[in-house]
Amino acid sequence: MASSYAVCRLHMRGRGSLGKCLQRLDTFLHRSIGSDVVAAQAEAARRDGSDVKYGSKSLYVVQAERQEQAERSVLISCHSRTNEKKFLKDLSKHGDIKKHFFYESYGVYAVVEFSSQESVASLLEGANIPTVSHESMVPFKSRLLSLRNFNSVDSSNQQAGQQRQPQTTPPINELMQRLSREESIDHQITHLTESYQLTEENIRLRFLVCSLLKDIAAAYFPECTIKPFGSSVNGFGKLGCDLDMFLDLDGISGRNVKMPKSGLSLEYQMKRASSERAVTQSILSVIGECVDQFGPGCVGVQKILNARCPLVRFAHQPSGFQCDLTANNRVAMKSTELLYLYGELDPRVRCLVFTIRCWARTHGLTSSIPGAWITNFSLTVMVVFFLQRRNPPILPTLDQLRELAGPADKSVIEGNDCTFVSNFSKIPLHSNTATLEQLLCEFFDFYATFPFSKMSINIRKGKEQNKPEVTPLHIQNPFETSLNVSKNVNASQLDRFVALCQESTWLLQQRENNTPRRHTEGNTTGPWGLVQLLMPLQVAGVKSRKGKRREAASERIKSLLESLKNKN
Repeated sequence: MASSYAVCRLHMRGRGSLGKCLQRLDTFLHRSIGSDVVAAQAEAARRDGSDVKYGSKSLYVVQAERQEQAERSVLISCHSRTNEKKFLKDLSKHGDIKKHFFYESYGVYAVVEFSSQESVASLLEGANIPTVSHESMVPFKSRLLSLRNFNSVDSSNQQAGQQRQPQTTPPINELMQRLSREESIDHQITHLTESYQLTEENIRLRFLVCSLLKDIAAAYFPECTIKPFGSSVNGFGKLGCDLDMFLDLDGISGRNVKMPKSGLSLEYQMKRASSERAVTQSILSVIGECVDQFGPGCVGVQKILNARCPLVRFAHQPSGFQCDLTANNRVAMKSTELLYLYGELDPRVRCLVFTIRCWARTHGLTSSIPGAWITNFSLTVMVVFFLQRRNPPILPTLDQLRELAGPADKSVIEGNDCTFVSNFSKIPLHSNTATLEQLLCEFFDFYATFPFSKMSINIRKGKEQNKPEVTPLHIQNPFETSLNVSKNVNASQLDRFVALCQESTWLLQQRENNTPRRHTEGNTTGPWGLVQLLMPLQVAGVKSRKGKRREAASERIKSLLESLKNKN
């Protein structure tokens, strides 16, 4: 079974056939980053049929399909006892319903996708502006609605059979109990990944929130799009992670139009600014104010415009997402595409990343609070680098992906070479049949002995390089190569990471820890395998185990000196 890893591709939930999506790409292409490049890539995909052949869609195609789903969807606040059948029957009067689901976030909500945008328009025509005697309403209409017809509410105390989709990961103690019932460490890792990764419903909700926000921005920029990036779409997102969004204005028509040699030529009159950064700050300031004043469900809006990458931060209560909206952040979009590609090349990549991230968070190596901790992005790059260093390598280097790129893949952003191949069929893979258990143990051993004091991690070259600066941990940014993505990590945190890698290596090498121990009734007697690595008490054991090793070594040296004295 392990040998099948070399040739398979990961099929994430919600990714169907490509044919129906390709017919709708033309509209999307004008809205993508570097629209000319995207158009060429999509046309190349049409010609060679690579995505159909390998079953893996490019990120551009996935985003196009998701955005179209979102445009046909509405978000409705419901009563907790809403009768699902009556609810769907009433809505279906406006058109066929393609998909729906319920979830909880400050109340019960339903996401409903219709078969056409005309059905959405019909539904909105019949919606009313609320009237409240002691308050005034901002008359901004959106696809975020509230159900007020109580004919669809059950009079009983039961919840009318609604199946509410989870939007957060299970508690760690509950997860560890589940993992203890698995038959092997490979199964434990797979179970953890399935419990943590974004569900089909959560992905749809993220694209819907972007679509709702786009409706606000479109008042100023009718041709703009807002799309998720980062963990929401790169395949490494965990349930409950933040929603990073990108305001894309590159698809606005009228750019790079050839001027006629003769005859009438017209240009738009536009405001001028001192720099592109100033333009970004101005746009985000206005959009942020609109979100704060007019965006239903958007609370706690902060305009952080003087950051290295200006952004608007807010909470979207109906979805429960913490949101960051940026603009002119194209390098981050290319990083998203690169990680998505790596995750699609081999299913073991995502499994290892989810496992290492969970392990790191359990032991306090990562945190949602900014500080000296290792970030999830740094951990993901470390996993990619480790897999590049296997023999044979499981993942190609970024330079190798660049060499395979065609003219349509060429991408230079602010002087940074962001070129790499997007056609999966052009990427050769080696036949490495290592199991997840083997790779997990090798990962910990690899970084337990890595020369962090001298060497830098570089996934572009796929090999260690001399540090260009004095810092405890140096991980080169794949595209902005002068930057260290782990510059915030201090020596203390790196030492803890190395010590925990040593401890985890030792635990996985103990044969008795790697097989389930059961009572005669068949129940597990205690933690084993991956569960032992996730136990918080192991943090306290790191120093004690290191002390034991030093004590043992000193005793051996002492006895050796005594024997030499006796011989003399």
